Order: sequence, then structure tokens, then C-alpha cells
Amino acid sequence: MARRLAEIDAFLLDLDGTFYVDDRLQPQARALLELLEARGSRYLFLTNNSSRSAADYEAKLARLGLPVARERILTSGQATARYLRRETALRRVFVLGTESLREELAAEGLVVDEASPEAVVLGYDVTLTYERLARTSLWLAQGLPYIATHPDFTCITAEGLVPDAGALIAALETVTHRLPDVVCGKPEPTMVAAALERLGGPEPERTAMVGDQLDTDLTMAARAGLLGVLVLSGETSRARLEAQRRVHPDLVLESIAELHDLLRS
Repeated sequence: MARRLAEIDAFLLDLDGTFYVDDRLQPQARALLELLEARGSRYLFLTNNSSRSAADYEAKLARLGLPVARERILTSGQATARYLRRETALRRVFVLGTESLREELAAEGLVVDEASPEAVVLGYDVTLTYERLARTSLWLAQGLPYIATHPDFTCITAEGLVPDAGALIAALETVTHRLPDVVCGKPEPTMVAAALERLGGPEPERTAMVGDQLDTDLTMAARAGLLGVLVLSGETSRARLEAQRRVHPDLVLESIAELHDLLRS
């Protein structure tokens, strides 16, 4: 594994649960980025949390002591905008999501349209109201194309797990009997393609995905042929890892501090 790590020249790095939990930065986070830069390794932060924009994450990382340019941050909201712009003719969207998600979609030329949308985009909406959930249900009942930014059921906080976009998808399925036509975030190919393009096209076998979630981070790594590095600092415990048989990370570490030490050695 040490030899395999030595051959990796690009890193996709999860944020929530991997580099920090809430406002608590993981040990050696800054040292790891400095080491990657010293090695000449390309890296990109990859997050499914579409409630925040890349600009929001840039500000948060700076506040935590990590000066990271927003060009090094890819959100599932950006991947969704890229998909809509490149793969469809849909331009007017109703958004169940935060203002940050609306801004990311608008930045790619999409129009947030409350009155006559061509499609529905569902994200992690921490500003959710019953009125907007009901309106989304009504648009879906009319048969509009349905795109979700990501599938995560939970998001980790310092107090525990809270409902994420997947929980909203499940609620709407109960009412409309519909699931998203397309999901754009991890572990989907849409997110991998957007990430590798942003990094300049590294070979998948020379790229590592470092994250804390089996169903998204590590599943994406396995499907795309990336080196899958699971850290146990977030949503996945060792007990949960050992209790399942579907996802098999290439490397299991306690945290990114252990990854730093391995790369340094």
C-alpha cells in the first residue's frame, strides 16, 4: 500500500467528517495540504453538501486556518449545474435548496424559476419549509424532470447525524412515488467526471478518494477505479465497516493525520 500511495499524484478530498466536523478541524489537516503541495500532488476538495457554495466553503476553510482557493472546491451543486448545462436543454429550474445552491446554479447560466420551471432540482435544504416541500411535490406530480444534487441520507454534526438530501428524496417518494431521474453527486459518474476535469484529467488509477462515507466516497472510488481511502473520523465507524460486505476500501485509517504520516514516510 505504501508503494501504491507513492504512485498517487492526485487526491480527491472529502470535507465534512474528513477534514473537519462542524467547526472542529481534524489534526494535521493543514500539514497534509502542505505535504501534498510539497510533493507536487494535485488535490481537490469534493463535497456532496449542496447547502453551501464553493465560496461558502472557501470562507469556512479560511476561518479554520486553511487558505484554500474556491477553484480547489467542487460541490455537488456545481456538478449538478454542469450536468444540466452540458447534458440537457433544461435551463429553468425550481430549486428545493438554499440560496447558496441557487447562486451556484445561476452562476452556470441556469434560471431559478418559481412560476414555470422546466425541471426540479433538489438539494440539502437547511432552510426547508413545509410550503416549499409541498410545492416541490406538486411540481413532481406534474411530471417535471427531477434532478437531485446528491443521495446522502444523513449529514454529520458535532451532536450526531441529521437528515440530508436523501431524507427529503424519501419524503417526496412517499407522496409522489417518484425518485430522481438523475443524481449528480458522489458516488455518481457525473461527480467523478467533473472532479477529474477540474484537476486536469489525471488517470483514475493514479487518483485517490479520501472520505468518511461508504455509500458515497468509497463507493465512488470503487466504481471509478480510484484508490479508496476511508477515514474513521466521520460517519463510518469500524464496527459499521465490519458489519457490511458491500464496500471494501483499499485503505482504512483513523483520520487524515494517519494519511499525512504515511505519505511523509
